[in-house]
Amino acid sequence: MAGIYVHIPFCKKRCSYCDFHFSTTFSSYREKLIAAICSELVIRKSELHYALVETVYFGGGTPSLLTKEELAAIMSTIREHFELADSPEITFEVNPDDATTENLADWKALGINRLSIGLQSFQETDLSWMNRSHSTQQGQTAVRLAQVMGFDNISIDLIYGLPELSNDQWVSHLNQALNLNVQHISSYCLTIEPKTALNDFVAKGKLTRPTEDQQSEQFELLVSTLALAGFEQYEISNFAKDQKYAKHNSAYWNFSPYLGVGPSAHSFNGQQRRWNVANNTKYYQHVGKNQDWFEVEILSESEKWNEYFLTGLRTKWGILKKNIQEMGGMSSSELTLMDSYVKSEWMIEADASFVLTEKGKLQADGIASSFFRVD
Repeated sequence: MAGIYVHIPFCKKRCSYCDFHFSTTFSSYREKLIAAICSELVIRKSELHYALVETVYFGGGTPSLLTKEELAAIMSTIREHFELADSPEITFEVNPDDATTENLADWKALGINRLSIGLQSFQETDLSWMNRSHSTQQGQTAVRLAQVMGFDNISIDLIYGLPELSNDQWVSHLNQALNLNVQHISSYCLTIEPKTALNDFVAKGKLTRPTEDQQSEQFELLVSTLALAGFEQYEISNFAKDQKYAKHNSAYWNFSPYLGVGPSAHSFNGQQRRWNVANNTKYYQHVGKNQDWFEVEILSESEKWNEYFLTGLRTKWGILKKNIQEMGGMSSSELTLMDSYVKSEWMIEADASFVLTEKGKLQADGIASSFFRVD
């Protein structure tokens, strides 16, 4: 399978914790940028000529700021120049305040069949310091309105490990999320990135960084609470009901190829990674005219190995023995290390794979990095 990621670098406001590429001042060039995204799709169509496109994902930024005409232009370009599967998963990231009846109807008419709605928190004080553009009520209304409009594959985002967030409050957030009857929940621990407003808040003592123990406790509450409600943890931070996995993101974790278009978007073809310049003006001015708008890195065998362990161990499918053999197999020291993780009950060895246990998931990145190779 193959997927297409479309990065829309538009935002109404700058969230205090975000270090993704976006701009809040884009009105003067948005038409040129959308045209450049369409041009990039055409220029690079041959890169996915060998496979059906089964997923399209609009991320950002805030894709829900696109007008009906802008979204239609991108979708028609994709349909014209790529071979889509019969029922592709087409995901659209949405800010709750953009989920109006009119917009939802437009998105559905244009083929969007999966929504990822950024609720983040059910507490107004959190949304305030995050500088989010919606209220808790708008968040819940957005989900319910989307359901009324016929969307039956909805994911919501929640953040744990927030400053001042108690375990009881976190359980309350989870219960409110469950009451919305969505099919998918993505929940990530708050990361305090450099050069963000949140980093300044913490440095100045305006907000208190939670302890690692608090973060671990809230992760364990996340896993247990959602499991009791029938959600399957198919990736460390992602939970689905009735196998409504995010097909697009699952392709990332399973090392499948994807094409990323738009400023700062990344692509992967199995052998190399490519990323576009994180500068909107430079992007739309140079697409199709020269090569100043992207960079390419050919992955070494060690880098492929490292990335496979880092992503594969995060999923319910784990790392497949056949894939390990295709990459040359494990050394004696790596086999000994794997055996130690199995004996310590951080890992389970199945017939075809190695999979982390619940205890091992708490150490996922550390376990993966212990297998990293250096050229």
